[in-house]
Amino acid sequence: MNDRPTFVGELLDGQARDLFKADAQPVKLAGGQPRQAQEAARRSIVRVHRDADGWRVKDVLAERGSPLAKMYGVAADHMLDPMFPPAVEQEVSELMADPGIDAPDLEDLRHLPFVTIDGPGTRDLDQALHIARDGDGWLVRYALADPSWYVKPGTALFDEALRRGATFYLPGLAIPMLPRQLSEGIVSLNENVDRRAMVFVMRVGKQGKCERTDIVRARVRSYAQLTFQQVQDFIDNGTALPAREAEPSISLLADVGRVRMEDAAERNVIHYRRSETEVKLETQPPMSFVIELGMRSDVERYNEQLSLMCNVEGARFLRHHHDTELVQPIYRVHPQPSAERLGELEDLLAALASRHELTGDRWTWSTGGDLGQFLRRLPKDGREGRIANAIHRQAVLTNVRSTFSEAPGRHYGVGADVYARFSAPMREIVGVFVHKEAFEKLGAKAVHEDDLALRSQIVKRANEVKALQKTITKQANLLVLDELFEADRQRRRDDRPWRRGTVMGLTRGKAHVMLDDPSIELKVYTRHLEKQYGCHIDLSKDGVQLETTNGKSICCIGDEISVRVYERDKGNRWVLSIDEGAEG
Repeated sequence: MNDRPTFVGELLDGQARDLFKADAQPVKLAGGQPRQAQEAARRSIVRVHRDADGWRVKDVLAERGSPLAKMYGVAADHMLDPMFPPAVEQEVSELMADPGIDAPDLEDLRHLPFVTIDGPGTRDLDQALHIARDGDGWLVRYALADPSWYVKPGTALFDEALRRGATFYLPGLAIPMLPRQLSEGIVSLNENVDRRAMVFVMRVGKQGKCERTDIVRARVRSYAQLTFQQVQDFIDNGTALPAREAEPSISLLADVGRVRMEDAAERNVIHYRRSETEVKLETQPPMSFVIELGMRSDVERYNEQLSLMCNVEGARFLRHHHDTELVQPIYRVHPQPSAERLGELEDLLAALASRHELTGDRWTWSTGGDLGQFLRRLPKDGREGRIANAIHRQAVLTNVRSTFSEAPGRHYGVGADVYARFSAPMREIVGVFVHKEAFEKLGAKAVHEDDLALRSQIVKRANEVKALQKTITKQANLLVLDELFEADRQRRRDDRPWRRGTVMGLTRGKAHVMLDDPSIELKVYTRHLEKQYGCHIDLSKDGVQLETTNGKSICCIGDEISVRVYERDKGNRWVLSIDEGAEG
């Protein structure tokens, strides 16, 4: 550890231990420490720096036992280090001194009022757009940040980005793939500064189809960093934008977004009903978890359509020029659900309609029918809305996982013959690589032989980190439930709140329940319910109901139920009771 000038660690008694090295030995802190170090027994998470007098606490990142400290613990479990090696920091310093933004080979597009549109507080801005009328269609320019110019194979920066594979997100904590001086600095498409960009210039016809695409390496300037809400207010109410020059462009976003969505519907792209749940940390003590729920705005969907179009057009460009001398593409492949899984869904829907006594064509679907249209016509509110939400969840489960692949293949989820991930270049190593390959093709530059092996490494790592993000998200959600339910457990048993939710799915061992407030999913285990009901509980033959041995219904998919904390079992799982008197 002595080769590192700075590390993130846990304070011990006058010492600090690096959290992100499995074999780290505690280092003794130098004398004259600030207050934080004098309270070393608190086991806070700190940044430790070495100077001429020894190791010193630079700052406290998270107090002992706080939710943020637990997030650092999750990151440490998977060695997701927020700090970068000295060799990487040195390369970043050199790039900062010469960012290449004035390179003469860049096409100068700074006269176009590009803007970024993101959530509030976003710092790594990797997409900006400009839209103009073009006859009976539109000319869409979609600028993507250009990290491939900075993060080149053979550098310490690239090696570290490949090791990480992606940026990882936890409540209150992000572990970036690239150092923040790049991802939030000279690579990010920040407002009112010049930046390098890969610009997709796409002609969209009046029916929403992309008719022509050119890709250029350019110099751009974002005229404003806008939020989704700002743009939604402008489109709905005419509320002025900070960059008035961009208003003509933004006024066309809804038009292009709508025709693209109509085109997607014609291609049988299924739009699943999903609530946008985000776990955050309060910014003020005690910094508890906060669960925010919101449906995606129209502007988010419009912007998504342009991002997807870039990924499809970029993949087609790579596939069209796919040869071993000039380009080594990486694709995202998503096979369609199997006939067997769709048949199981048909049977489950029929059983659900029967159990809930639902009649009419709106509840009927059979394999070979338009699943997307069936899902769109389901109700959204009330009891039937809960059942519909559960049906959407069951439809999602028919899908197989998408994967990164060296070979082109269809992406069922977006309805494209081929697809690649161009749109997240600062957050995925795949994005860096496909940008590099596209630029090499545009420049007719032959690839190095090592690119063949490198591509395989990137595909492998990209698939690994996709699974890893799911794992750490699950761990974080369990910590959220722990905080929520521990607060409930501290109350007298009869005073603990009943929490309402919807049964989204069932197996023989558990019920998956989505709570109304907070909007988070939990599991109710049948072995715990058996103690509550005093009898054996199993899954019904049709798979849509948990029931006792004498056929009494405990809960059915789509039911509204109420649950509350009872205790924790020996396996440290929460034991939840179901309100036997509740409707459903």
